Amino acid sequence: MKVPFVDLYSQYQSIQSEIDSAIQTVIQETAFIGGKHVEAFESNFASLYGVKHCIGVANGTDSLYIIMKMLGIGPGDEVITVANSWISSSETISQTGAKPVFVDIEPQYYTIDVAQLEAAITSHTKAIIPVHLQGQMCDMDRIMAIAEKHQIPVIEDCAQSHFSEWKGKRAGTMGIAGSFSFYPGKNLGAYGDAGCIITNSDELATKCKMYARHGALKKHQHEIEGINSRLDGLQAAILKAKLPHILNWTDQRIANAALYSSLLKGNTNVICPEVRPQTKHTFHLYVIRVSKREALMKFLKENGVETAIHYPEILPLLPAYSYLNHQASDFEISSAYSSQILSLPMFPELTPDHITHVVNTINHFFELAD
Repeated sequence: MKVPFVDLYSQYQSIQSEIDSAIQTVIQETAFIGGKHVEAFESNFASLYGVKHCIGVANGTDSLYIIMKMLGIGPGDEVITVANSWISSSETISQTGAKPVFVDIEPQYYTIDVAQLEAAITSHTKAIIPVHLQGQMCDMDRIMAIAEKHQIPVIEDCAQSHFSEWKGKRAGTMGIAGSFSFYPGKNLGAYGDAGCIITNSDELATKCKMYARHGALKKHQHEIEGINSRLDGLQAAILKAKLPHILNWTDQRIANAALYSSLLKGNTNVICPEVRPQTKHTFHLYVIRVSKREALMKFLKENGVETAIHYPEILPLLPAYSYLNHQASDFEISSAYSSQILSLPMFPELTPDHITHVVNTINHFFELAD
């Protein structure tokens, strides 16, 4: 049996008429940049998500950068984020001229270790970027309490946590702003690069929208210098067509994760992901920890199962951050886990037969290894 890591085509087939109609309409109207399709998606996403403002941008990386720039972050400043994430979480800090400051993860939920957060704050700290990794929410009560104590804004990186919840509050709604990616493989994915910013701040929303559109809310009226980071009409129309299905797709991801965990429960060689109490984990990824990872990946591939590693090296140890002079011992948990983590196939259309095949293959590998 073949089990892809992600199957975007099966999702397309399930709503093909809606997607085809959305694309055809944009082409017929030549509504490629800005316009009603972008505005409709922004409005619908904000409404469904429960926030005042959604600003569509070109990608999730830009959304982080734009938020920081519009908060006035720049040279001489520091921004705290987590050691295990995609480089967008940290490279955007550097792009503002600020310095990224990394914090290790907590061992149980793989998100930023709040116990180490306050010690990383200095007089130069101008923001905290918690990353809700894999769909798992960070401990937002403690993060917000620390941020409020030090009067530091919190920017939530929600690239992997569309519609995840912390005590009934959705990811991205607790900090000053939330940053989202709609990269094709995300829980809500476009058919190319796309992203958005959400916020309840009228002032920040206006600044972000202006900055992302060459510094102008109206064409030729450039109040500031900005950048070109616009959500295009085709991607907006596709996202708008997908949006009514996202909550159902989320439920399917959660059900698939529960089946994985149930079937893997008896295998002591596998550490399954845990869900933080009082949260909704939306399982952008289903990540296990194992020994003999490379051998297991090879065995799974030989048996038709695609897997991935998120991420094989932690951010502070990448060559890009060699100037910070970090070593693995500075981030003991992240460093240890980076050689153990393995992402199994996860998408809404995954079937029980798919999951059973993946689990049986994992179990067989360890039987042979004993």
